[in-house]
Amino acid sequence: MRLVLQGESLRVAHLTHIHRLIGNSAQFIQIAERAYYLTIQSTSKPFDVSNVQTFCASQNIDCALVPDTQRLAHFGLAVMDMDSTLINIECIDEIADMMNIKPQVSAITESAMRGEINFATSLIQRVALLKGLDQIALRRVIDQRLKANPGAHEWVAACKANNIKTMLVSGGFTLFANHVKNMLGLDFAFANTLEIVDGKLTGNVLGDIVDADRKAIELMKMRETLGLKVDQTIAIGDGANDLKMMKVAGVGVAYHAKPVVQEKATYALNHSGLDGIANLFTA
Repeated sequence: MRLVLQGESLRVAHLTHIHRLIGNSAQFIQIAERAYYLTIQSTSKPFDVSNVQTFCASQNIDCALVPDTQRLAHFGLAVMDMDSTLINIECIDEIADMMNIKPQVSAITESAMRGEINFATSLIQRVALLKGLDQIALRRVIDQRLKANPGAHEWVAACKANNIKTMLVSGGFTLFANHVKNMLGLDFAFANTLEIVDGKLTGNVLGDIVDADRKAIELMKMRETLGLKVDQTIAIGDGANDLKMMKVAGVGVAYHAKPVVQEKATYALNHSGLDGIANLFTA
């Protein structure tokens, strides 16, 4: 196995301390500017990483114990959430800001992401509040506020270099999803469609809602289309709406995620960019 450590605050002094904690004679190997791994030799006694995890958490360092079988070359599909995962905003909250109702919409968004209310119900409630907004406001959100999260371009480039197909599956909206797909060079994108009549939002969503179930279904459909096994798939997200797709993937990565997602994910990144995902599986 590999003990992977990464984060902006990671320094050589941290590596030295962790080396003492585990008493391993092997040396850390650098894989990125702020990322290292240490090979953990197999023994009859399971490796206890808890003290290292506790120390890393106190130092704002991401720590993960990764099986040697999990390498970038092994995977064939990466499925990703969009809002607050691939990009820096929750699009619907920023749309609401154009109507001066961001606090009301954000409160519903946060509740849904924590898993307190059903996502589909929350989406219907939030979109209804946007009724009457000029569609030009959607383009303003893209032009003025939407940016890729740190490491997004590097992560997608790593996927391409290793023949990993990339798919965005979002509970957000197609206008934004297609923009992000083109911006990052993703292979596929699925999202919800806002109804627009005479240039204004009606407050309705067209067709079936992309919710937690749909995200998992799209992952499984693409996995079958590509002829992949379960353990060749990665799902990445930050909210409760991503848990089902993470459950059906071989690996689930919680990216700067809500506590409920971190608890159930295979790996959690809280102090690294999205390129940290590539670091987990590079050696």
